[in-house]
Amino acid sequence: MGSAKASRGIKICCGVAAIFIVIVAIVFLILALTVFKPKNPEIVVYPLGLEDIGLGLRGILNASAINATVSMVIAVNNRNYGSFKFKNTTGFINYRGDIVATVPIQQSLVPARGKLNISTVADFMVDRLVSNATFWSDVLAGSVNFSSDATVHGKVTMFNALKIHASVPSKCDISIFIRSRTVQSICKTKIKL
Repeated sequence: MGSAKASRGIKICCGVAAIFIVIVAIVFLILALTVFKPKNPEIVVYPLGLEDIGLGLRGILNASAINATVSMVIAVNNRNYGSFKFKNTTGFINYRGDIVATVPIQQSLVPARGKLNISTVADFMVDRLVSNATFWSDVLAGSVNFSSDATVHGKVTMFNALKIHASVPSKCDISIFIRSRTVQSICKTKIKL
């Protein structure tokens, strides 16, 4: 009779443990699919204006005499519960399919549910711009439209324990308004784990 009670106690204990494990698994699954589901970071480029534009009479004939530097702050808003540490990378600015500028992005850490401002500068390869047949007509129209591509590779760390490799490709549409010397950008990102 004693072994029947012990057997019954073991069955009850195993049943309670199994139910507990199932409940914990369901809770983790719900959290993973809702609260901890990776969200795309929000990236906005805040230009500080055109710092230096030089165009002399010789500049029209000699494209190497033109210099355009755009200083900018890239604001990253991490809406996730994991921090993101990324490596140095380079962004590319395109004008009608041609790469016309590179933007260095220094390695950094974006805190969980936090924001990071990255200061950088884009030096334009103006010879590539002016060799495009539509560049001068865009300048005379008052605005020049660009697109940019950058992919940031790094690690997502959750709760200082779980580390996952991730990449965040970003595509931006950038408009430079010549007369006001202002820049406007709209960016789209997608996190890939």
